[in-house]
Amino acid sequence: MTELSGKIALVTGGGGGFGRAISARLAGLGAHVAVLDRDPVSGKATVAGIVSAGGQATFHEVDLTDAEAVDAVVAGIVREHGALDIAVNNAGIGGAMAPMADYPLEDWHRVVDVNLNSVFYCLRAQLRVMGSGGSIVNVASIMSTVAMPTISAYVATKHAVLGLTRSAALEYGPQGIRVNAVGPSFSRVGFTADSLADDAHWDSLREQHPLGRTANPEDIAGAVVQLCSGDSSFVTGQLLLVDGGFTLR
Repeated sequence: MTELSGKIALVTGGGGGFGRAISARLAGLGAHVAVLDRDPVSGKATVAGIVSAGGQATFHEVDLTDAEAVDAVVAGIVREHGALDIAVNNAGIGGAMAPMADYPLEDWHRVVDVNLNSVFYCLRAQLRVMGSGGSIVNVASIMSTVAMPTISAYVATKHAVLGLTRSAALEYGPQGIRVNAVGPSFSRVGFTADSLADDAHWDSLREQHPLGRTANPEDIAGAVVQLCSGDSSFVTGQLLLVDGGFTLR
């Protein structure tokens, strides 16, 4: 794996779950990681873990659904560090679980705001400041390619994130900026753990993965870092499914 010494990286939703593992992996390879989260407690905990392990990180509290706030925090990172080399747009929520005809409008708007609008705001701000050789990875989902009942807002936004990824890759490839996505499968962390708390349900999910288990945050972090590194210098506009074979069925 290519080392990332001297690189400036940004991770949204860096306070927990996938974001914490991604931040730690990037820092372990030498990058200075700007950890973005709306929750200062979890975000600062990620930074503290990185620093205690000998890495470099700073915390930035931000509401990613506020486009002006996103512009300001990205500009501030570049002003402080002189560059933005890597960006991982990881923040997301699950939303309500209900048939489409009964899906609560408040939840629909909230999921679209966090899972789609905020990714667009982040991409827009990042692409403005990122130089040639920069890499952006959007955390999409297996639901970018398939669907499941009762989670229409989540499925719709994750399909849309893949569309944003491909559009950005096409537009900014000539400037030397790569934009890719990872598609995690089920993982018992964050909002998925909260919404699917039943052990029997997780036993059933494990059986649906040919590799015999669900994902852990380190699985996702490894895929993200691979796409961020020079080892993937000719990869752009792609969705890397990290699903243990789930979508093969």
